[in-house]
Amino acid sequence: MQAYSIARLPRIEFGSGTFKKIPDLAASYGRRVLLVTGGQSFRQTEQWEWLHTELHDRGIHWEQCNVTGEPSPQLVDETVREYSDHDLDVVLGIGGGSALDAAKAIAGLLRVKRSVMDYLEGVGPELEYEGPALPFIAVPTTAGTGSEATKNAVLSVHGRDGFKKSFRHEMLVAQFAVVDPDLLATCPPDIIAANGMDALTQLIESYVSIKANVFTDSMAVGALRAARDGLLNWYTGEGDQAAAREGMAHAALISGITLAQVGLGSVHGLASPLGAFFPIPHGVVCGTLVAEATATNIAAMQQREPENPALMRYARLGEILCQKRHASADASRQALVHLLRDWTDRLDLQRLSQYGVDEADLDHVVANSRGSSMQTNPIVLKDEEIRALLSARL
Repeated sequence: MQAYSIARLPRIEFGSGTFKKIPDLAASYGRRVLLVTGGQSFRQTEQWEWLHTELHDRGIHWEQCNVTGEPSPQLVDETVREYSDHDLDVVLGIGGGSALDAAKAIAGLLRVKRSVMDYLEGVGPELEYEGPALPFIAVPTTAGTGSEATKNAVLSVHGRDGFKKSFRHEMLVAQFAVVDPDLLATCPPDIIAANGMDALTQLIESYVSIKANVFTDSMAVGALRAARDGLLNWYTGEGDQAAAREGMAHAALISGITLAQVGLGSVHGLASPLGAFFPIPHGVVCGTLVAEATATNIAAMQQREPENPALMRYARLGEILCQKRHASADASRQALVHLLRDWTDRLDLQRLSQYGVDEADLDHVVANSRGSSMQTNPIVLKDEEIRALLSARL
């Protein structure tokens, strides 16, 4: 068996009703809480009213900030400046990936009192982060990014010269990840589709990563089955909805664990520039590209590296997701690509052109796609291959 090393993970509380553990968890760190939430949706739920009451009854004083859209370095820095002198004990992030990433970065800087730009990968001086970080509790209300389990906070500056980069360190990992599938009940279909395909993509890419190991493989396979059985039913409203939400909450959590350990691939390598240069939600990028990126990786390996072990991993993915043993490994890989294309259509994931991307933009996107995620893709893709897969989804 190959050797492997596993980075720090949060303490995980998973299951229906685990949300009710939050007040006691927060109180275990002190009486002053910074609550970071997404837009408006969570505050319109019965859980919000319950949490408000429970915190008050425990004598917990809390401040709140909202994150609408993908967080920027400016938002993080402004929030840190506003609250750094409030003697806070813990940061509680409740929301989708954007809210959790913002909360994670804020928790990492409230005691440090430096700009996040000093630590972003590929931007600025890239100083070594030495902490200390404030304790952070992560509570996802969508099933997609797996941010509750990772050490990186993704921040964006939008525009043609923008960027999407990570503030990354093990000290940023949440102390607790509270994953309650009941919190997903209000997710609209478009969010279910985009975030679900993000989780699926993360599981696929970590499974075929050049750093994949037996630990992450064993987790990814079970989570892939959960996504297979849950995503379409949840999106269409068919079958046991509680079971579908539970399966996708699990799949998203595990996708965060596996990506944090072994990295991702070409889809996420492209998601960075696309999400920075154009107003494309991250999950939509993943969902619209995963089938073509899979086909591109397979074709490139068959042509240049026919002994690449990821080819058999893709064949195994074809068996897992299609629930069928095919006549050959090649047939299994073809079935995988067909299934991913079918899911992309059934989940109504839009093409890149719907967000303003055209042929003239592709070289700029390709030139900015060689970040950390692309480094763990199972094969080094040529620029023309990356451009072709983008062109296929215009």
